[in-house]
Amino acid sequence: MNSGIRTYHEVDELHSDLPDQIAAQDERVSARLALVARVVAVMSGKGGVGKSLISALLATAMARRGRRVGLIDADLNGPSVPRLLGIEPGALVEGRDGLEPPTSPAGVRVMSMGLLLEPERALAWREPADAGFVWRGAQERGALREFLADVAWGELDVLLVDLPPGTQRLAELHVLVPQLTGVLTVTIPTAASRDSVTRSLDMARTRGLRLLGVIENMSGVLCDACGTLVPLHAGDAGEDLAEGFDVPLLARLPFDPELGAAADGGRLDPWVAGTGPAAEALGRLAEEL
Repeated sequence: MNSGIRTYHEVDELHSDLPDQIAAQDERVSARLALVARVVAVMSGKGGVGKSLISALLATAMARRGRRVGLIDADLNGPSVPRLLGIEPGALVEGRDGLEPPTSPAGVRVMSMGLLLEPERALAWREPADAGFVWRGAQERGALREFLADVAWGELDVLLVDLPPGTQRLAELHVLVPQLTGVLTVTIPTAASRDSVTRSLDMARTRGLRLLGVIENMSGVLCDACGTLVPLHAGDAGEDLAEGFDVPLLARLPFDPELGAAADGGRLDPWVAGTGPAAEALGRLAEEL
């Protein structure tokens, strides 16, 4: 990503200077993050719960409140943050101090594999045919390291890292950022989501990471007539997880049909500025965090 530095996807065989490159990148990670007050991971453990959308909404809400916010889309194979925030592919520019992250209308600085890939092209790694799974893991770790090391993040109040489903990327992030501030967890109310998120929270706690709290997405639909929240899914995963891990249930976000159109069109900023129940709940969450 940075001129003069060989990226992981360009490594076809083991080179003697690879450890030196990794050490140099780790030093740049430390230098970049010295200007970042907090690094917060956003995880779920299960796909389909709206984690990336929550990450983009939360980053937007914080930025609208005057915070300096960055967002890393660490889902390398399914990047969605640029579209959610209305940032076009190819928006990266190389500056004197590294890659300049494009910003959303609200001012969120963003890095994502979606900014590097051609539209509708899948991510492909250069790897030996008989050991691809081994090399792919190393290259994915390398890509995350480059997102931290080679992007000119500047001074930030918070850098959110939107993690893919599962636990492996959280472990990799913790190795790269030992001073990780903590972990936000997103779930939906279902028992299946609760079970998956439980495993992710257990892993985070085992690593000694601070659990900041649980956000329950798609908690229900607000009844126009009575003003109550009508369940959209069976279950109480948010409350169960919060009680089981002794962490706060930070928010229960209701389903908003207008949010889907705003997300597809990259218009999250005006949605966050709105007065709907979900937008107001998100605003309270941003203030609390």
